[in-house]
Amino acid sequence: MKFSILGAGSWGTAFAKLLVENGHDVLLWARRKEVAQKINEEHRSEYLEGIELPIELRATTDLKELRRFSDVLLIAVPVKHVREILQRLWPAPKMVLNLSKGIDEDLKTISQIVHEVWPEASYAVLSGPCHAIEVAKRLPTAVVIASKDLEKAKTLQKAVSNSYFRSYLSHDVLGVEISGAIKNVIAIAAGVVDGLGGWHNAKASLITRGLHEMARFGLAFGAESPLTFMGLAGVGDLIVTCNSPYSRNRYVGEMIAKGAELSQVLGHMKMVAEGVHTVGPLLKLARDLDVEMPICEQVYEILFNKKDPALSVKQLMERPLKLESCLTTFGSPSSL
Repeated sequence: MKFSILGAGSWGTAFAKLLVENGHDVLLWARRKEVAQKINEEHRSEYLEGIELPIELRATTDLKELRRFSDVLLIAVPVKHVREILQRLWPAPKMVLNLSKGIDEDLKTISQIVHEVWPEASYAVLSGPCHAIEVAKRLPTAVVIASKDLEKAKTLQKAVSNSYFRSYLSHDVLGVEISGAIKNVIAIAAGVVDGLGGWHNAKASLITRGLHEMARFGLAFGAESPLTFMGLAGVGDLIVTCNSPYSRNRYVGEMIAKGAELSQVLGHMKMVAEGVHTVGPLLKLARDLDVEMPICEQVYEILFNKKDPALSVKQLMERPLKLESCLTTFGSPSSL
């Protein structure tokens, strides 16, 4: 198959490497000329240090060339840029596979953006615990591909899978997308716990209750099954993003808890921490849906209102006591 990939950051480049190694033809779009040049001439990327890229992998900065290359487009750019870039690509591709995670300022997931810009395009989203550097190093990884068109999704599943990268199928597009968006916000909170002292009990509790927030919101938003949140896109991605040293979102939380300014932290990062941009739109949607998200609310206060992280932890611990919910009660999202 031939794939056009929009975005030459760490994940877009690692996924391009994977596809080339699977025998596919790939053209990778980079925003900056020097990034494309390094890929084409040195077979390296500044976002994947120490990784040699296949000589067959080509990069371009020309969106028209990218669109002409293939009718299968992969999205691997920050969510805040997706709509603007897609509107510059014409004609619409026949198939879109989204690799990005988040909610934009218009309160839309990427599937909603794609369906607005390209109503006729077939859409799928790939998500799960898949740090780019480990995929680039060919370390065992499992993900889920969600689409309403499972026959086309099976084509993508076969195209991306190999001995170190295994993909499963799902029809719950919104559930998978919401999982990928919210886990980044919870990972910031996990980083805060790391920055305050690396408390193991607290972090395990935070991840578990973060999963509840994810499921409550997701089902209220339109996810089809609570089991989606128990899968690779939900608890799987949540675990790795909250614990991995590669996690940009966890790093942001850790640095803030240690006293750094948000602007300072973001200014020193090569890649985007999507949870920072997602938490605001997420909470607006949560209020509209009448879904309580106490952890995500504290993340917003810490990031944007400079709230003392220790005070946030204290207030979370002192919330009114209640029953712990289970899968059967996830259907009542505002009551848990």
